[in-house]
Amino acid sequence: MPRTIGIRTAQNTSERLTGQIHVYDGEGKGKSQVALGVVLRSIGLGIHQFMESRVLLLRFLKGPGRTYDEDAAIEALQRGFPHLIDQVRTGRSEFFGLDEITKFDKQEAQRGWDVAKGAIASGLYSVVVLDEINPVLDLDLLPIADVIKSLKNKPDHLEVIATGRGAPPPLVEIADLHSEMKPQIHQTAADIGIEGIEIYTGDGKGKSTSALGKALQAIGKGISQDKSHRVMVIQWLKGGKGYTEDAAIAALRKSYPHLVDHQRCGRDAIVWRGQQQPIDYIEAERGWEIASTAIASGLYKTIILDELNPTVDLELLPEEPIIQTLLRKPKDTEVIITGRCKNQPTYFQLASIHSEVYCHKHYAERGVELKRGVDF
Repeated sequence: MPRTIGIRTAQNTSERLTGQIHVYDGEGKGKSQVALGVVLRSIGLGIHQFMESRVLLLRFLKGPGRTYDEDAAIEALQRGFPHLIDQVRTGRSEFFGLDEITKFDKQEAQRGWDVAKGAIASGLYSVVVLDEINPVLDLDLLPIADVIKSLKNKPDHLEVIATGRGAPPPLVEIADLHSEMKPQIHQTAADIGIEGIEIYTGDGKGKSTSALGKALQAIGKGISQDKSHRVMVIQWLKGGKGYTEDAAIAALRKSYPHLVDHQRCGRDAIVWRGQQQPIDYIEAERGWEIASTAIASGLYKTIILDELNPTVDLELLPEEPIIQTLLRKPKDTEVIITGRCKNQPTYFQLASIHSEVYCHKHYAERGVELKRGVDF
């Protein structure tokens, strides 16, 4: 069977019940966004199935007094689902290095870990996010043996997401999934002065999930800053039913109908190279017509083009119209493009932020099924 460039369909997909330990690290952008995307999927599943899906966001090194990109996203989640989201922030508000560690830093790290350890042991949460725990461990602010012991003894159902640069080897060793975000630099974007185009690609897990986190950030800005900060999410190669972000986005649209629009196109099937069907071209073009109009309109501050890269790589869409649309986009419109591809399209050169997601370890390689609400 030929190797797919598309994505796995959600229809008739069996799923795992056992929670896994995810580690997202690297110098590239998108790590905390992935965590937010997993939260969104998990909440969407809980709403869709009328079950509680409680989430703890434990944010190390992100004390009050400083604004972070994900603050607005978390505000949106807490307003929309106040009974499902718990957030704890620890640490001081400024950056510091190994030679600047104080007693307060260690106390704050321990306070955060005490909360996390109790939450993990409680069995009350479906997802626990340990945001920036990787650099906390790398700076030796916590005893890593204690962290590893608690994670090894977590409840079977619990999903744990660890993020941040510098994941230590002992944590990577017990992780079921390890994705690394590596930054890719494109001088063309700087030379022509274009900003606001982000691309997430590569074989690792976290591309579409990171885009969902970015959408949440934009929705949060629309709530806290202005009512015109609208978001459009357009997904290619994701027709049919079974994608849990649908339920989560629908819930957000119910709470914030003036802020969120969502379109999907494609068949509910993997599109194989060399086996494209006429409907694949029709659906791809339909999605691009919606996308290009949304970009040119200036009505949306953030537009997610999910799985556009494999759509172009499969030659379902030509590159040139995409390039021209991106070159002419309004200055204050952000465009987020996701998906793996064998051959990089030319529009990658227009990205001011480009993270290549590398897969170092994935539980699917051990025969573990994907989980609805986390993986798709």
